[in-house]
Amino acid sequence: MTVFSPVFSPVFSRLLTHALPLPLACALLLAGCAVGPDYKRPDAPVSEAFKEANATSDATSDTTTDANAWRGDWKTAEPQDAVARADWWTVFGDPQLDALMSEVQISNQNIKAAEAQYRQAVAALQAARAGFFPTVDAQAGASRARGASGNTLNGQSLTLGATWEIDVWGRVRRQVESSEASAQASQADLGSTLLSTQATLAQSYFLLRVADAQKALLDRTVADYQKSLQLVQNQYAAGTAQRSDVLQSETQLKSAQAQQIDIQITRAQLEHAIAVLVGKPPAALSLAADDFRKAPPRVPAAVPSELLERRPDIGAAERRMASANAQIGVAQAAYYPTLSLSASGGLTASTLARWMSLPDRIWSIGGGLAGTLFDGGLRSAAKAQAVAAYDQTVANYRQTVLSAFQEVEDNLAAQRLLEQEAVVQNDALRSARDALVLVNNRYRAGTAGLLDVLTAQTAAYTAERTALTIAGRQYTAAVVLIKALGGNWHPQPLDGATGSRPAGAAPATPAAPAITVGRR
Repeated sequence: MTVFSPVFSPVFSRLLTHALPLPLACALLLAGCAVGPDYKRPDAPVSEAFKEANATSDATSDTTTDANAWRGDWKTAEPQDAVARADWWTVFGDPQLDALMSEVQISNQNIKAAEAQYRQAVAALQAARAGFFPTVDAQAGASRARGASGNTLNGQSLTLGATWEIDVWGRVRRQVESSEASAQASQADLGSTLLSTQATLAQSYFLLRVADAQKALLDRTVADYQKSLQLVQNQYAAGTAQRSDVLQSETQLKSAQAQQIDIQITRAQLEHAIAVLVGKPPAALSLAADDFRKAPPRVPAAVPSELLERRPDIGAAERRMASANAQIGVAQAAYYPTLSLSASGGLTASTLARWMSLPDRIWSIGGGLAGTLFDGGLRSAAKAQAVAAYDQTVANYRQTVLSAFQEVEDNLAAQRLLEQEAVVQNDALRSARDALVLVNNRYRAGTAGLLDVLTAQTAAYTAERTALTIAGRQYTAAVVLIKALGGNWHPQPLDGATGSRPAGAAPATPAAPAITVGRR
């Protein structure tokens, strides 16, 4: 649709009508108009509550009375979790991770590239705003020529000129609107890159700590298997064990030693990845081993509607819709003629002395109206292209919203089910350890064979390694859930650029300190 919003008062309108020729006065009166559709954010599929949050509520209500339990459709706000505060990773309580995060924000090259792209977008916005102002140029010249009569002709001149295209149909305003939305999208891209890099660093760090714990487990396991092998070898030397017992024990030991070496590959690669994330060559970073055993924090979810404001990728997709919408107005303005005003004035003289004393003054002022009568469908194609581009951004926005909800639901489910799996696996680990003690006692008493011992040892080792793997998956789910909820991102005013958002655009709101799950 075409929107007209004159900005001139009635008194000023009458003054323009009497003082200027009618066509020019009408053009100036229309200078407050902008063709093309005004932006309104399209609807996106948003549920009232997260499915998996309700599942968590149902599951925990029967299994725990802890203060962190879910109550019906709502979860009591927990300020100590503070997922919405600036440094979301501090909820894990790891000083080494905190130190790495402080480096990634300064030295990561992907973040620097996104920041540079944002500055380009802000500069493009400033360039678009320059269209509101006239262009002023100056010229100075001197000449010397000989005429047909043999006389020498000298000349000096100094002129100033100005041209100004009146934004009658709002082409410049729509271009500025588009550039501002693009800059805001670029700012959200920067936030998305920062959040993604931080989340990748946190995941890599916790996987490295899981590798440390698995390496420590393998060190203990290898030591135990070496003792078992020595015992079997002694028994074989005494004639109370068979050669097959020795070979089975050696096989078990060598398999554990191979895994002991293999886990070091995983750890080294994770350490190298962390070094690159913090902007260092792999040789410049070394992290000491730490056999961590802390349980990951429970991450509460947000109200689904808050996700549209808290995720930077959704913010970027929404701002790209606004930018594409404004480009429709730019394309539509091409159907209308352009009005340009020009003025020039200067000094000219035949000699320098005359120029300094009494120069000839020259000036001119005028206006021009220019329009295209036939272009073979060029403008129609440009507008159709702009409309199709807008429709594409709408589809991308809605898909981004759907993907965001899927990511939240996936990790809410992972958080809930991994908690249950960890409980069951820890029970299995306790049973495996108890069984190993019993089998060892029976073996020493001569009532169990070596195969029973080897089986019990393998079962205990496998149960503990599985428990560590589940712990790592819990940490990964917690990090990805925080990322899926938007971390601490929220829209900010543009650096180096001012201006309000178009009507219907998402407002800039701070991240909510209270985090709840349920219906508004």
